[in-house]
Amino acid sequence: MGRKVVPVVKQAQRMVHDGLVPAAEGQTEPDASSQGSGIKLRKELGLLDGVAIIVGVIIGAGIFVSPKGVLQNTGSIGVALIVWVLCGGLSLIGALCYAELGTMIPRSGGDYAYIGEAFGPLPAFLYLWVALFVIVPTGNAITALTFAQYILQPAWPTCEPPDEVIRLIAAIVTCVLTAINCYNVKWATRVQDLFTGTKLLALVVIILTGLYALGAGKTENFQQPFQNTITSPGHIALSFYSGLFSYAGWNYLNFVTEELKDPYRNLPRAICISLPMVTIIYVLANIAYFVVLTRDELLSSNAVAVLFGEKMLAVMSWTMPVFVACSTFGALNGAIFASSRLFFVGARQGHLPTAIALINVKRLTPVPSLVFLCIITLVLLVIKDVYVLINYVSFVESFFTLVSVSGLLYMRRSKPDLHRPIKVSIVLPLIFFVICTFLVTCPFYVSPVEVGVGIAIILAGIPVYFVFIYWKNKPDWLTKSSHAFNLMCARLFECVLEDQR
Repeated sequence: MGRKVVPVVKQAQRMVHDGLVPAAEGQTEPDASSQGSGIKLRKELGLLDGVAIIVGVIIGAGIFVSPKGVLQNTGSIGVALIVWVLCGGLSLIGALCYAELGTMIPRSGGDYAYIGEAFGPLPAFLYLWVALFVIVPTGNAITALTFAQYILQPAWPTCEPPDEVIRLIAAIVTCVLTAINCYNVKWATRVQDLFTGTKLLALVVIILTGLYALGAGKTENFQQPFQNTITSPGHIALSFYSGLFSYAGWNYLNFVTEELKDPYRNLPRAICISLPMVTIIYVLANIAYFVVLTRDELLSSNAVAVLFGEKMLAVMSWTMPVFVACSTFGALNGAIFASSRLFFVGARQGHLPTAIALINVKRLTPVPSLVFLCIITLVLLVIKDVYVLINYVSFVESFFTLVSVSGLLYMRRSKPDLHRPIKVSIVLPLIFFVICTFLVTCPFYVSPVEVGVGIAIILAGIPVYFVFIYWKNKPDWLTKSSHAFNLMCARLFECVLEDQR
């Protein structure tokens, strides 16, 4: 769950000819072979490229913030490690199920397209609704708070930084990166390239240092690995929320299937290579944490990697918060860059206001979408506890993942003749369905506020759908108000509207 984001959707061909937007998804140049038959994406991604994409997207800020959440809800080191392994296995099963969905319904939008195909426009709209107000901005808020926590920790070495300062820094970095993405796409991608390697470097340092300490005989923290285990189903579900937050992105390769060489062979192979690889990295990182830090030390710190560095890296301990801060900075930039593009899909289907899909004429960037997401993210920064945010977003995301997999099972019966280039064993979606049902229902009594807020936001989308989407004969004043709002945004942000292409 640290977050499913959809790449840039294909723009109208007339905009291509006008030079206003990229030719196609991912800004890939037209294939020469496509002349006379429409614009297509080049199939340039091989198996190793697919593996690199999945590993690069999944490994992010989550591994530096989630270990505390997993341990907090499992109570013991032994069960925490089991949860990390099971989260990897669940992500592998989910990715294979989504491979069937993605090749069966080869349209942009991910869950939005799958839910719409299986259950119709209302459930699809509700997914887009919560993506706009919950999934995307909450993921960005968590990453921004993690960045602030780590960058500030050296200034408060003996205690936690003040909440107000953490949220202020998180707000500033969110606004700065939003401005960069509004101003120039190349600047945004350069920022991404610069900071991508730091997350891997930080993990390599943590794993090697921890394994060295383990080899030197530091095993006292593993003497009673299952002591203090919490067996409550609700808490176990919440521990999975924290773990799965770190694995978010397992379905990302679905969005570039069109660019994969031999996709129906390479997609499942890339999934089966990358997910076990990420699971091994995460389990080794957690073993390293548990070798060096006691249970109480890990639970007392919101910046686990900083505390790890202080105990193991001596005079070089300052490098750990720098590495993690750079990692989260790059992750936040990538999330802002990609997530703002999701809403083009909904706007094309008439499920979002045209204003959301405006493109700045001079910069060729989706300025209104970026600004809107920035505002929602800033509002969510008011929440002090990052683990409340994780539970909040994980419940909503798990619910719609459950809906998508339910759609896969439903279409096995309702649309048996649909072409399925990849068809997994029925056992896999059934296992995934059962586990997702457990994850959605069990936290009700443990975190009723977060679950209640998530349900309320989902339900709030229903009247919005019927008033603004389903209702065709709207009063003139409502139609004119909507059009006036779109024009105002177009002038304010120097953008073009869909109907002006």
